[in-house]
Amino acid sequence: MGKKRIWCSFIFHSFDKIRIMAEKYQLIISEKPSAAKRIAEALADTEVETIRKNGASFFLIERHGKRIAIVPAAGHLFVLEEKNRGLEWTYPVFDVQWRPVFTDKRNYWSKKYYDNIESLAKNAGTIYSACDFDLEGSVIAFNIVRFICSASDGRRMKFSTLTSPDIVEAYENASQHLDFEQIEAGLARHMLDYFWGVNVSRALTLALKRAGGYKTLSAGRVQGPTLQILNEREGEIGRFVPKTYWEIWLHGSFDGKGIEAIHIEEKFWEKGGAEKIFGKCKGRRAVVEKVEKSSHNLRPLPPFDLTSLQREAYSHFSFSPKQTLDISQKLYESALISYPRTASQKLPSKIGYKGIIQALWKQAQYRPICEKLMKKPSLKPAEGKKADPAHPAIYPTGTAPKGLTAYEEKVYDLIVKRFLACFGEDAVRNAAAVEIDVNGERFKSEGSVTAFDGWLGLYKPYAKLKEVPLPELKRGDEINVLSLEMPEKQTQPPKRYTQAGILKKLESLNLGTKGTRALILQTLYDRGYIKDKVIVVTELGKTVVRSLEGSCSEIISVELTRKFEEEMERIQEGKKKEAIIEEAKKMLEKILAEFKRNELKIGLQLLEGIKAMMKIEAEESILGACACAGNLMVRTSRASKRFIGCSNYPKCTITFSLPQKGKIHFLEEKCSCSLSLLEVRQFRKRPYRLCVRCGFRNAEKGGEKAEV
Repeated sequence: MGKKRIWCSFIFHSFDKIRIMAEKYQLIISEKPSAAKRIAEALADTEVETIRKNGASFFLIERHGKRIAIVPAAGHLFVLEEKNRGLEWTYPVFDVQWRPVFTDKRNYWSKKYYDNIESLAKNAGTIYSACDFDLEGSVIAFNIVRFICSASDGRRMKFSTLTSPDIVEAYENASQHLDFEQIEAGLARHMLDYFWGVNVSRALTLALKRAGGYKTLSAGRVQGPTLQILNEREGEIGRFVPKTYWEIWLHGSFDGKGIEAIHIEEKFWEKGGAEKIFGKCKGRRAVVEKVEKSSHNLRPLPPFDLTSLQREAYSHFSFSPKQTLDISQKLYESALISYPRTASQKLPSKIGYKGIIQALWKQAQYRPICEKLMKKPSLKPAEGKKADPAHPAIYPTGTAPKGLTAYEEKVYDLIVKRFLACFGEDAVRNAAAVEIDVNGERFKSEGSVTAFDGWLGLYKPYAKLKEVPLPELKRGDEINVLSLEMPEKQTQPPKRYTQAGILKKLESLNLGTKGTRALILQTLYDRGYIKDKVIVVTELGKTVVRSLEGSCSEIISVELTRKFEEEMERIQEGKKKEAIIEEAKKMLEKILAEFKRNELKIGLQLLEGIKAMMKIEAEESILGACACAGNLMVRTSRASKRFIGCSNYPKCTITFSLPQKGKIHFLEEKCSCSLSLLEVRQFRKRPYRLCVRCGFRNAEKGGEKAEV
């Protein structure tokens, strides 16, 4: 207790003569409270003192005789805003400044973190940045250092996991200066995103207002091109004209095993030609003409970078990219995995492969895999081409998890098994290609099976390869023909992007960053521009793109956005950010001048599209027929509570309650009472179905009663 009282006095009260002579404490700034606690526990020689003030905490420790205070931020404590706040209805806007986040009453909760750091900064000596080692983390720390601590520099800790050894190494080997290359690149990205976002959003809203409508519209530097890409796919689907074709299939057997073969032409575009060949083959013998066998090794998949983790989690668990990012961030903060916002597919040997595998061996579900790997004479991971100078690929630390949610368990298991699998042996696949002669016509059949599972066995159940065995055949063998068929088919339109697919597309085009792409996609959902997991562009989204394509296409230009992405990457190589910002301002001035010339035209297009969207939404919100012959539909009360009401109100006052949390989706399926079922989706909770009249979850199965 005495030590704690001395610390409190040291921080908050005036110094006596003895304390004035004492060395000033070091101040370590972390990005979040959970990280601050782990840093304190890793560096402390003795007990960690937790000091709580005004709802926020910081930690006091001693290390090798030095006093250290570790204080957390809560993400960004500063945000950009325009200086002249009274000119909200003009554009372009380029005169901006950083302001504390808490000045917005919606974010007043962040003031306690600001005050916490401010009180400690007064008597701090050396300042360390221990925020995430990426652009955002660097900007968070730099703004705190310059605006709260009134300093121009500090030392930089760099770590990829929140394990004690990594934190200690990062502290002992902290660079003498802040990472100004990342800081400059991060500041430039914030400036460009703000310039694009505030100006384009304001321009769209004002154009709509001039046309007589009112709705706050928004667009961003990367969101616009992303929406354009998705809308282009919608156009391809809409323009697609299916073509009819025919296939000829042979279904047979040999030695009791089935075999299917397709005519070597595959698609017949003329029915007459297909019928001629079908008649020629009908009732004829099928004889093996050629058999080709091959074997090839299948290399292990590389460890995860963020994008591949998001795609795999979507594929296996249907997790959205944003959901996967949030879960992996939680796992990182719990010291279970390395930093997830990485573009790397490489694992440096310094992370200690053997030590991690030995630690994972202690977790019973991974013991059989670890035992196999520990028998190997050496450990060398399979790696991909992509590298990231800041962080390695995502890997487990070996720390045993405690108290994970079902969602976190799934992502953790996926990461662990991918890491272990990359040390596995090559899998071996045997393939066979058979050509079959039927009265002079050739049919082909291909098969492939796993001869040795290697790393595939370590990556179960996530490694899914189709096993298509063929009978053991040789030239001259006769196939027992069971049937011959000539199905009629149609060509299919391009598939819509899934959430994982659009992330891959953005990465290939170098749009956005590994850490922002999921947020960009989520923003488009939140704005109502897109919907559904297999992404559909809404009428509002189509309207925004359509209104800009003809009059101001550069706002949604993929090429222009990619150009500035590449320019910002050069800042980390030494290019001055001021030149890039000035170039962006000139480009925006030109774009917005063109926008103003077409403002009324754009506004009228937006208004037309919004009216169409409202009509569609009204039709889609109809749940079924009311007893009075009106329509039961989603309504909103004066208290902003949603409920089901009748379109004939106030003549008909029938109502049904709705859950107030979660997104509601109308399903085509009907309850036995004839009303459409609803599906309610909440983050980190299992979706459930609901009939508002019958009041049951999973109504079609007679599940438990819903709280409505």
